[in-house]
Amino acid sequence: MSFTRLLCAAAALAAFVGPFAAPVEALAQSKTVAITAIVQHPALDATRDGVVEALKDAGFVQGQNLKVEYQSAQGNPATAAQIARQFAGSRPDVIVPISTPSAQAVAAATRDIPVVFTAVTDPISAQMVKSMDKPGANITGLSDMAPVAEHVALIREIVPQAKRIGVLYNPGEPNSVVLVKALKDEAAKAGLSVVEASVPKSSDAQPAVRSLVGKADAVYIPLDNTVVSALESVIAVGQQAKLPIFSADTDSVARGTVASIGFDYFQVGKQTGAIVARVLKGEKPGDLPVELARGTDLFVNPKSAAAMGVTLPDAVVKRATKVVGQ
Repeated sequence: MSFTRLLCAAAALAAFVGPFAAPVEALAQSKTVAITAIVQHPALDATRDGVVEALKDAGFVQGQNLKVEYQSAQGNPATAAQIARQFAGSRPDVIVPISTPSAQAVAAATRDIPVVFTAVTDPISAQMVKSMDKPGANITGLSDMAPVAEHVALIREIVPQAKRIGVLYNPGEPNSVVLVKALKDEAAKAGLSVVEASVPKSSDAQPAVRSLVGKADAVYIPLDNTVVSALESVIAVGQQAKLPIFSADTDSVARGTVASIGFDYFQVGKQTGAIVARVLKGEKPGDLPVELARGTDLFVNPKSAAAMGVTLPDAVVKRATKVVGQ
């Protein structure tokens, strides 16, 4: 082949693969992505699955040119730190911590392995990054700051007589502390008070929600991994006491909460996976701005609402993205 024909062939190949595709030889090299989450529950599991799906879309396929390692800390911060140190020692190409506790553990374990966190509510207050636009160092990721003002408005619309909102959360989860502060701010604007109940570990969830019976007119569960992992015990009390339970994440609606406005966590994972793919293809994580999760959905569960003593207004059901529990 002449040199001119060779140049033409190379140009044609470049046009075919597109300007954002990685060089073929780069994709042919096997990559390792290590994923860890503080606990297993539907939202975090969906996030993990979304990451892997996005990597596949970008040309990184498990069993071909991608190895994915996954470990859950099963709700234990000490285990999260142990997993982070283990991953740092094995030197994967990228570590993806899901949730704030796991992200903090991984950030403390490595200063040079690329880290792309996800499902972190407030990366700045969690001291993951100093700037959303320029995170710097070896880290970037995605924030899932919940639309708390919309949550308060939804509770008021479904339970108009409510004066007091109970909130269950683990004070040891920085993401929950941020959302409870936001809840207090937004509730005050709406003329509502907030009653807190602490859930340091999953087994504390049921007695904590029982402590709110008679003290709250509705209960709100923020993006709290400790409480969400024990959600069924909370739902049972809500049904027994006719106390409506609301959640910040939409995945919990299918498990029995009344309603939620939130993100599709599979899509959150896919959005995160697209960032991971850019890092695998050579971009530096510290140069990539921290992204905000895109899109919100309204999920409602009329059957669960009825079991907790409330009827969903037609206006809420009509504008719902998804109606579950029927």
